[in-house]
Amino acid sequence: MTELQMSEAAGSVTRDEILYGRLKLWQPEEGPRVNMDTVLLAAYVRLRSRTESFFVELGSATGAVSLMLALRFPERFRILGLEIQPELEALAQRNRLENDLGRSVFFQCMDLREHRSLAAGAFDGLVVNPPYEEEGKGRKSPLESVSIARQGSRCTLKDVFEAASWLLKHRGRFFAVFRADRTAEFLASMTGGGIEPKRLRFVYPRAGERAKLFLVEGLKGGGSGSIVEPPLFVYDAGGYTPELLKAYELEGLPWNP
Repeated sequence: MTELQMSEAAGSVTRDEILYGRLKLWQPEEGPRVNMDTVLLAAYVRLRSRTESFFVELGSATGAVSLMLALRFPERFRILGLEIQPELEALAQRNRLENDLGRSVFFQCMDLREHRSLAAGAFDGLVVNPPYEEEGKGRKSPLESVSIARQGSRCTLKDVFEAASWLLKHRGRFFAVFRADRTAEFLASMTGGGIEPKRLRFVYPRAGERAKLFLVEGLKGGGSGSIVEPPLFVYDAGGYTPELLKAYELEGLPWNP
């Protein structure tokens, strides 16, 4: 697909530098774009196996999370991104090739609700940034791509965990970022899908304010027991906190196993 064809399919597109220029990303000017949540999700992922890890991303949009992970884990890592919107998947395909990540990153235009078309238990890990809003609640965006990505018009939490339960192998790892005010609902859906929360970290705009997001790592078939990690603050008196800025480095967020 040419740049002109992409522009016609997705509206105006921009080519932006991510992770201090390490990643170049074509993305729609209006619609799903990389934000702090995207970067934090990729920075939160950890590999625990020295063997090759095969991941899947649900709702990969223009491929940012999958591509960031491939940059962070250049050896023994592959990831398949599933995206329902063909115009976004086309941009993702271009991004993987222009960033020379075609050997480790793959994209497929697919509705995650059709997950049974893929082999059960095929993946060591799964990453997802689910739509934050419930369908039918709040003001619906007139832009369909935003409605799909953020307002659950094609994907519910139930859909996410049905797909994750099917796609992950036993003891496979699950990583997500989500809204803090829906934590209880999310974790209930997670355990209902057979995935036990093992690490949980809340993200606060500033000290003294309410958490806006949380990051979670789960384990399919894991036993009970989880760790609530220290809070992550976005801002302090000097601007962005040093720890938040580490999410934009290839090493990702600090982690103690």
